[in-house]
Amino acid sequence: MGFKEEIKRRRTFGIVSHPDAGKTTLTEKLLLFGGAIRVAGAVKSNKIKKGATSDFMEIERQRGISVATSVMGFEYRGYKVNILDTPGHQDFQEDTFRTLTAVDSVIIVIDAAKGVEPQTEKLMNVCRMRKTPVIVFINKLDRPARDTFTLLDEIEDQLKIKTRPLSWPINSGDEFKGVYNIYKRSLNLFDANVQEIEPGFLFEDINDPELEKHIGDDANELREELELVEGVYPEFDVNNYLDGDLAPVFFGSALYNFGVQELLDAFVEIAPSPRPSVTEEREIKPDEETLAGFVFKIHANIDPNHRSRIAFLKICSGKFERNAVYKHIRSGKNIRISSPTAFMASQKEVVDEAFPGDIIGIPDTGNFVIGDTLTSGEDVHFKGLPSFSPEMFRYIENADPMKSKQLAKGIDQLMEEGVAQLFTSQFNGRKIIGTVGQLQFEVIQYRLEHEYNAKCRFEMLSMHKACWIECDDPKMLIEFKKRKHQKMAVDKRGRDVFMADSAFILQMTQSEFKDIKFHFTSEF
Repeated sequence: MGFKEEIKRRRTFGIVSHPDAGKTTLTEKLLLFGGAIRVAGAVKSNKIKKGATSDFMEIERQRGISVATSVMGFEYRGYKVNILDTPGHQDFQEDTFRTLTAVDSVIIVIDAAKGVEPQTEKLMNVCRMRKTPVIVFINKLDRPARDTFTLLDEIEDQLKIKTRPLSWPINSGDEFKGVYNIYKRSLNLFDANVQEIEPGFLFEDINDPELEKHIGDDANELREELELVEGVYPEFDVNNYLDGDLAPVFFGSALYNFGVQELLDAFVEIAPSPRPSVTEEREIKPDEETLAGFVFKIHANIDPNHRSRIAFLKICSGKFERNAVYKHIRSGKNIRISSPTAFMASQKEVVDEAFPGDIIGIPDTGNFVIGDTLTSGEDVHFKGLPSFSPEMFRYIENADPMKSKQLAKGIDQLMEEGVAQLFTSQFNGRKIIGTVGQLQFEVIQYRLEHEYNAKCRFEMLSMHKACWIECDDPKMLIEFKKRKHQKMAVDKRGRDVFMADSAFILQMTQSEFKDIKFHFTSEF
């Protein structure tokens, strides 16, 4: 198969789920069902297992939540599908924002009982800004659910996107009978006890009296609802979907792997192949011959037995080849990658080549940071991978003086992963951890103890906002840093950061120092 053909068959998407989606995330089910997808190592059963395939960290299995991005790839009906399962918990939204820069499309999972959650709205804003195509999967129809039309209205209202159902549920909860696939005109019946995926019944004409044999008295209601769907919602236009203006909607139960195949079948047909990427210098097109890619995620200890560290690289153009020499733009050095890996969650294998749209893992000894660019030689810098100003701050202290080196190494690696942000006070030299939510502190403490054999304790720090600062006048910058010495810090890259006690203090400081630029993201 030629280079351009390989690009066209790539499908890379991210899973966005509500904060408590936990072990029933859609990604888990895409890998667990054994009928339509055959993945080496995937469990050939659709029953829920001890933990999600994509949740490979021990703390994720204990809490039943995703707190790190996991990457998986598999072949499906002639397509190479890459999935990035984003953290479900809102405290890790920054990791999710970065992950969305590496996908060409998104599947949003919505609870049929709870509807659209605030975190989903924030992530949808990111998709809208990037014009990322979105598919909606309404999950948990095996449990009591809200009215279907009400859910669709809520999605359109809160996510600010037009919807078009491509499947339709028949009841919910104990009376859930199945889903009618509008896209393929087939009926799929639900049975919680069935282990294997069964083929649907084709109904080119929804008025076929055979329908009653399968769903009884619900047939007439289904016909009425489908007629209403055709009258209320616009015809499905794939170009509107690709432009990010229309979201196809599917229904099912990921727990029982029901409705997922209909989603995936439609997805590989309509979802975009790799799209152009924006850099500070120019637009990178996927069919260019020279390689360009960026690191959007770093994960230490992905294999606890070997304490390995992996940098996740999104290939944006060109063909990546094992043992070829590529330029690391930030350092200016040429590097040779001898063991690039492909993933199915924590399982990985060495690959000899990769194409635009693929995600590969690069063994890292500390050379990479999030946002790094790798190319065939051209100096380009990818945009859209910022760190955001934290909302909670704590001093971090060593709880075991005998483990100082382990603690320093652990903090350094976890911060490079993007788990949280590290600042060093210029006033007293103390280390400050900045996060979005409380759970991040718990994850840091847990991982330091279990992965680095180091213990820490946190001390409360009352702080409102951390702002990156810059000024065109060096003298003015020096004067500001002197005046605000007690509130100045530096981040991991040595950039100046002003730590404001309150919103009022920040506003007054901005008014007093009009020549100082205050930034609330690290990308400036």
